Amino acid sequence: MSALTRKTAAELAAAVRTGEVSAVEVTQAHLDRIAAVDGTAEAGVHAFLHLDADGALAAAAAVDEKRAAGDDLGPLAGVPLALKDVIVTSDMPTTVGSKLLEGWQPPYDATVTRRLRDAGIVILGKTNLDEFAMGSSTENSAYGVTRNPWDLTRIPGGSGGGSAAALAAFEAPLAIGTDTGGSIRQPAAVTGTVGVKPTYGGVSRYGLVACASSLDQAGPCARTVLDAALLHTVIAGHDPLDSTSIDQPVPDVVAAARRGAEGDLTGLRVGVVKELGGEGYQAGVEARFNDAVALLSKLGAEVVEVSCPHFKYGLPAYYLILPSEVSSNLARFDAMRYGLRVGDDGTRSAEEVMSLTRGQGFGAEAKRRIMLGTYALSSGYYDAYYGQAQKVRTLIARDFEAAFAQVDVLVSPTTPTTAFPIGEKVDDPLAMYMNDLCTIPSNLAGNASASFPAGLADEDGLPVGLHVMAPVMADDRLYLVGAAVEAAYASQWGGTLLEQAPALEGIAP
Repeated sequence: MSALTRKTAAELAAAVRTGEVSAVEVTQAHLDRIAAVDGTAEAGVHAFLHLDADGALAAAAAVDEKRAAGDDLGPLAGVPLALKDVIVTSDMPTTVGSKLLEGWQPPYDATVTRRLRDAGIVILGKTNLDEFAMGSSTENSAYGVTRNPWDLTRIPGGSGGGSAAALAAFEAPLAIGTDTGGSIRQPAAVTGTVGVKPTYGGVSRYGLVACASSLDQAGPCARTVLDAALLHTVIAGHDPLDSTSIDQPVPDVVAAARRGAEGDLTGLRVGVVKELGGEGYQAGVEARFNDAVALLSKLGAEVVEVSCPHFKYGLPAYYLILPSEVSSNLARFDAMRYGLRVGDDGTRSAEEVMSLTRGQGFGAEAKRRIMLGTYALSSGYYDAYYGQAQKVRTLIARDFEAAFAQVDVLVSPTTPTTAFPIGEKVDDPLAMYMNDLCTIPSNLAGNASASFPAGLADEDGLPVGLHVMAPVMADDRLYLVGAAVEAAYASQWGGTLLEQAPALEGIAP
């Protein structure tokens, strides 16, 4: 493995700026790494659905030309990135992990994509995900499973398992994910990486193929807290093209990360959510979480227990609100305008073509959620199901408000378990949904949250995540806590958690 693929994004950007290494060399090293370990769904990590080697090298060459001309480079110029295939790109297909959009080439760039390009970040390609971002394991992709680099027989989380796996396999130092109920944070937890769900509206959703519009949020994924903060700064900020975008200054997350790395959390009040733990949580996960809480106290934070009584209703409320919005959003895939079109031989009506297309194009999980959402929104059931779920959503938001009146941040495990074996829960939707138990409340309330590496579970030696939640537009608090924990653990572990990950040379499942 090239030493360049082991460097952080901040280190790579600095090396490019000084001319120590060219952006082309950095990009080629990561392309070589992908060629060595990514493989296919049958053999390899399979983090990428589409790799744009020529486009990436051209973008890197443009950065090198700017440096040679004496132009100022952005803080992440020349750094490669893996982009979740739910964010549209004008020069690459956007499939959303579905046969319905196989080969679809969008006519425009998402705001996130444009901001990445403007910053000189090199987009390597598009990463695998559960179809239309629906799932917790990346097993629902129409293009095969992605494997966890820590153990290729296990899942990398979902829906953004491809982005997290690309980081953990050292295929890219940066990635973009999207989070509807935990799809950035849960993959981060089970792969030993950093994943941040910004405040809802803090990052533009323009050009993000919708799953559930009131829940979806793009965010940064990285191997270190500082790298995530630098990427957050690039993609965040008001966008007039997104009506839900917040027109406020972006919190100074980079300064918070640098301050946190000093390791002093004196004066910070941390609330441990008592409802997010206990029965159903893996012993090794709870042990590492308790260690992390003790570490926060050692770093000077005041730790107290906080009750958020309505969090326990978050899962059922979420699985009524999300499918309802899915039912509405996915109605646009009707075979009439773009995407897959089945049975249009001149003998069938438009309704028949639509039915055949949706029947063959959507996978089992997408169909399950469309049907559930359609039922919840139907006449006679709207108030009983969707309306009641929205009331619960309000109660969860009030729980957060009450908690944040007492403490600065809340903490919990990110997931109840470590990465489970591929195939173990694919036929048990309810068991699969339980993976998002800790992460869903923040999506329902719209506040900021993140997952940071917290060590390895004793039972299986797999990564555990510390989940940190902060108030709306207080994203900087996440980075303060995450960087402090990261620095303290680094002194114990001799580096990041990924330094303990198994090598993937000569990879085989």
